[in-house]
Amino acid sequence: MTARLAEKEGFAALVLRLRAEGISDLDLLTAVEQTQRSLFVPPQFSDDAYSSRTIPIECGSFLEGIDFVVRILHHLKLKPGQRVLEVGTGSGFTAAVMGRLAERVLSIDRYKTLTTAAQRRMESLGLRNVVIRHADGSAGMQGEGTFDRILVTAAFNAMPRFYTDQLVSGGSMIAPLMISENECRMVRLTKTGSRFEREELFEAPYLPIVPRLASLL
Repeated sequence: MTARLAEKEGFAALVLRLRAEGISDLDLLTAVEQTQRSLFVPPQFSDDAYSSRTIPIECGSFLEGIDFVVRILHHLKLKPGQRVLEVGTGSGFTAAVMGRLAERVLSIDRYKTLTTAAQRRMESLGLRNVVIRHADGSAGMQGEGTFDRILVTAAFNAMPRFYTDQLVSGGSMIAPLMISENECRMVRLTKTGSRFEREELFEAPYLPIVPRLASLL
């Protein structure tokens, strides 16, 4: 089987699984289909590119299973013209899909190895509206104004206030919260004026956020 055919078959199987979950957003699925997943997956795990399993990548990080990524983006409800902040670039796959749906995506990660590789992938895909930056996401992202959507992929013990302050009214943030010592769940916070509506979504595999930039990787 050629790599291109494997991509098509993997995507087709993904669509069937997502439909069973009630996820059939055409714009979102088109963005996923246009983002060649195999570019983000280490070669030794290419057979798992479209599986629901997490895949290890550099720096002890991991690539979320593709079902999980689409589930998050389904709840994030991205639209054209929106500005998005992602905390935790990882491979860059989620940022690349978001870049096809929103006006601008700023994605940050504490590992320079990951941000350098992700930036190369954005350039190879021609996604000039996705900016990857080596930065510490544990203390907020100052000097970048406000965002319509914020996605965090490292867990906090409580909703990080410094990010909610960077949401526009009507904006929303999805972040993983440690509900207990061993349980992490994705939570969506929607801002209306000065009020917030909180919704717990589903379990997540994320670990607590590590502060400061990585010194070696």
